[in-house]
Amino acid sequence: MGLVSHEVHRGGRRVLGYVRMYVMYVQLTGETIGEVRAVADMHQRKAEMARHSDCFIALPGGYGTLEELLEVITWAQLGIHDKPVGLLNVEGYYDYLLTFIDKAVGDGFIHPSQRSIIVSAPNAKLLLHKLEVSA
Repeated sequence: MGLVSHEVHRGGRRVLGYVRMYVMYVQLTGETIGEVRAVADMHQRKAEMARHSDCFIALPGGYGTLEELLEVITWAQLGIHDKPVGLLNVEGYYDYLLTFIDKAVGDGFIHPSQRSIIVSAPNAKLLLHKLEVSA
């Protein structure tokens, strides 16, 4: 996330990060960019990020990324927010996840209209364009 925040800041945009208090005071090392706010726990962290975001973009990642991604998709499905959700599908990283979601649609577990909650593209420029069009 450090590289992303540096590039966003370098591009003249605002950077706002939320970290657990433990991370803020024990694990956070090195230079931070923009504003960093401490929160009590992961639930508060996600709520604050959602409140202050214009959209959600998942880069390739692990369990934490998937958990946060699926939560914002679920929130969109439930009408908790109407913000775009994007997947930066670098080198097909999310192909298997998208195939799984398409299977869930085909099997009737996800309504076909809700498949469009997720916008994906192989590069950032195309993803941002698709997110702007879908908003």
